[in-house]
Amino acid sequence: MNQILLLFITVPFLGFLASLFLPETKEKSISNLAFGTLLIQLIALIIFVVAWLFGSQTELNVNEITLLKTENFEFFIDFYFDKISAVYLLVGTLLSLMITTYSRYYLHREQGYKRFFNTILFFYFGYCVAILAGNFETLFIGWEIIGMSSFLLIAFYRNRYLPVKNAFKVFSIYRIGDVGMILAMWASHHLFHENITFLKMHNAHLVSEHFAAHSLIGVFIALCLACAAAAKSAQIPFSTWLPRAMEGPTPSSAIFYGALSVHLGVFLMLRTFPFWENQTSVRVAIGLMGLTTAVLASLMARVQSTIKSQIAYSSVAQIGLMFIEISFGLTNLVLFHFVGNAFLRSYQLLVSPSVVSYKIREQFYHFIPNTKTIEDKLPKKWARTLFVLSLKEFSLDNVLNYIIWKPLKLGSKTLGVLSNKQFSVLSVIVFIVGLLMFVFKEQVPTQVSHYLPILFALASLLFVVKSFRERTDVLFAWVLLVTHHFWIVLAILFNEKLTYTEILFYVVGAVFAGVFGFIVLYRLQKEEKNYSLNTYLGHVYEHKKRAFIFLLAVLAVTGFPITTTFIGEDLMFSHINENQVLLALPIALSFIVSGLAGIRIYIRLFLGPHVKTYHALPYKSA
Repeated sequence: MNQILLLFITVPFLGFLASLFLPETKEKSISNLAFGTLLIQLIALIIFVVAWLFGSQTELNVNEITLLKTENFEFFIDFYFDKISAVYLLVGTLLSLMITTYSRYYLHREQGYKRFFNTILFFYFGYCVAILAGNFETLFIGWEIIGMSSFLLIAFYRNRYLPVKNAFKVFSIYRIGDVGMILAMWASHHLFHENITFLKMHNAHLVSEHFAAHSLIGVFIALCLACAAAAKSAQIPFSTWLPRAMEGPTPSSAIFYGALSVHLGVFLMLRTFPFWENQTSVRVAIGLMGLTTAVLASLMARVQSTIKSQIAYSSVAQIGLMFIEISFGLTNLVLFHFVGNAFLRSYQLLVSPSVVSYKIREQFYHFIPNTKTIEDKLPKKWARTLFVLSLKEFSLDNVLNYIIWKPLKLGSKTLGVLSNKQFSVLSVIVFIVGLLMFVFKEQVPTQVSHYLPILFALASLLFVVKSFRERTDVLFAWVLLVTHHFWIVLAILFNEKLTYTEILFYVVGAVFAGVFGFIVLYRLQKEEKNYSLNTYLGHVYEHKKRAFIFLLAVLAVTGFPITTTFIGEDLMFSHINENQVLLALPIALSFIVSGLAGIRIYIRLFLGPHVKTYHALPYKSA
C-alpha cells in the first residue's frame, strides 16, 4: 500500500507534462486533460482513503529515492501519509476539480487559456508533493512550486501594471517565509544529526531526548517554522499581501487564496505539532499571533470597499483562529475548520462577480443603511480611531517596510557609491586574495581565519543586494546574481572541508543556467532599444520563447528545484555548525534576495504594459 502513494504524485505530474504539449487553440483538449487528470486522482484517492480507513489506519512512509549522499549529508525524497494528508488531499483534489470545471467556461477565449491550466496543474502537482512530504526537503520542493505558481497566476494578466506589481509583492513575502524553512532545515540537521523524517519526528521519546541537551535549538526551529507558516498563511505582520493577490483570475483566487495555498501554513504547523507541542513558549507565541491576526483582520474586513478584499481578510481571520486552535492542541478541530473555511471561501470567491452585479442593482433601488452597528457600543473616539486604523490596515505595510525593505534599500544605496566598474575590480581583487588565503590557509592567523567565513558570506549578500539595486546594466545585474554562489562556496571552504564533487554539485546548475540567461539578455539587448530595469517593458509580447527560457534560467540560478543547485543549497548549510548563526543568516538572506533580484529582472523586462505604442495599453488593474 505504501507504493500506491507514488501514484498521487505521478498522475498530476504526467498531466502537467502532457498539458505543455497541447496547442493553445485546442481549448477543449486542454480543459479535458486537466479535468481528466484531477478526476482520475480523486477517484483513486477516495478508493485509497476508504481502504486505509477500513484497514490498519497506520501512518505510511515511503523513502523513495536518495538524490545525494555524502559522509555527513543525505538528501532523499520521502513521502508520508496520515489523517492530515488524507483531509488535505481530498479537499484539495475535490476543489481543484470544481475550479477546473468552472474555469473551462469562465476563461473561454481568454488570452492565456492554456497558460492558466498549465499553471493550475503545476500548482496541484506541488500541492500533492507538499502534502505527502515525509521530510522538510520534500516539503520544501512542493512549497517552492506552490509559491512560483502563485506568482504566475497573480501575474496572469501580465500586460497590466497592478497584477505584475502585486505578484512581485506576494513573491517577496513568500521568500521571507522561505528564510524560516531554510533555517529550520539547517537547525534540524544539527539537532537530530540526520535528515529527519516526520515519522521519526512524531516519536515523542526521540524528540525529548534531543531536546534535553539542545532546548534552544528546538525553540529556534519552532519559531522559524512559525515564521514560514505566518508568511504563507498571511498572518500578522504579513496579512496585507492576501488582498493584493486577488488581482489574478477569480478561479485562481478561489483555489489559491480561498482554499488551498493560504492554508498551507496551517498544514505546516499541524505536520510539525508533535515536535513543538511541549514547548509552552512557542505555543503561547503561536496562539497570540493567531489571536492578533483574527482581531485585526476582522476589523480590516469590515471597511473594505471590494468584495474580494472582504473575503480575503475574513479568510485570514478564520486562519488566525486555526492557529489558536493548534496552540491549544485541538488538531482534529483544525481539520474540520480547514474543510469548512476552504469550501466557504472558494464558493464566495467564485460567486463574487455575480454578487457584485446583484448588489449594485439592489442598492440602487432598495438601499437601506444599517441603523445600528457593533461600533455604536464603543465611545465615538475609539470607534473612529479603529475605523481609520482599519482603513490604513494598521500600517502593516509600513512595519514590513521599516523592518525588511528599508535596510535593504539603505544597503543598496550605500553600494551605489561605487560604480559598476569599481565594484567589479574590487570584487575580483578580494576574491583572488580569498583564494590565495585558502591555498595558504595554514599560514593565516587563527584569529583572522575565524572571521573569514562570515566576511565572504556577507560579500555574497552584498552581491545580490547590488544586483537588486542595479537599474541600467541588466547584464551586470545578472552576472552578480550568478557569481554570488562562488562567494558562498568560498565562505564554506574556510568554514569546513568541501569536496570537489560537493562544489560542482552546488554551482554547476547555476552556472549553466547563468550562461543561458546571459545569452537571452544579450540578444534582447541587441534587438531592443528599451532595455533597462527602471520600468516594466513588457517584451513578452514579442519574445514569448525568450521570456520562458529566461524564467527557467532565473529559477535555476536562484535555487528552484529544477537543478542540482536546490540540493546544493541544503548541502552548503550542512557544513555550517549549529552555533554559527552569524554565518547561516547572511547566506540564507543571500538566497532570498537573489530570488527577488532574479524575478525582478524577469518582470521588469518581460511583463507589464509594453513600451511600444503600437500595442494596446490595458487598464492598470484586472
